[in-house]
Amino acid sequence: MIDFEALAEAMGDLDEDVMVEKLTQVMEEGGTDAPKALDACQKGMDIVGQLFEDGEYFVGDLIYAGELMTKAVDILKDGLVTGDGNGEKKTKMILCTVKDDLHDIGKNIVRSMLEAAGFDVLDLGIDVPADRIVDTAKKEDIHIIGLSGVLTLAIDSMKNTIDAFKEAGMREQVKIVIGGAPVNAEVCEQTGADAWASSPQTTINYCKEWEAALE
Repeated sequence: MIDFEALAEAMGDLDEDVMVEKLTQVMEEGGTDAPKALDACQKGMDIVGQLFEDGEYFVGDLIYAGELMTKAVDILKDGLVTGDGNGEKKTKMILCTVKDDLHDIGKNIVRSMLEAAGFDVLDLGIDVPADRIVDTAKKEDIHIIGLSGVLTLAIDSMKNTIDAFKEAGMREQVKIVIGGAPVNAEVCEQTGADAWASSPQTTINYCKEWEAALE
């Protein structure tokens, strides 16, 4: 019998050996517990996010945690397809680095953690213009948007993107969270975003809150 609490702790401790051992055991036993194992890994990612917020983990730890989560999904994938999962539809959201900014490390960390939290993340990449974000949201019927940026000039791009949603008559239909080095409460107000995040876990918390409101 798999100890799922120990699996969550292993993920939270970034203990790859123990995590792989337990996930391999899940698959060796038929894979029917793969969804539960993935939930345990997700709890572990929540621990990682909290430790980052508390200053005990650093960016390198978040990157490594994202790599572990990717590895976990890869090990469990056959069980997730054929196992006894509940088949719930995931909430789709957009994540990208805004126009004129080419940084993606922070975005990629957030994407991994959002996916671990159960979101279907449509990652549009870097240097993404406002019209593409708006068009994608409209086409895919997406109501949660995450905008990332590291450079100061990304602030203007974030504001332009949010203004583009207003011009398209879609601003009331979407919730937008911004994040990155230059972002703070003042920038959030300046751009017209719904929220700002100083850490991946804060982003997840906002998205989960908005997800619940959509149901």
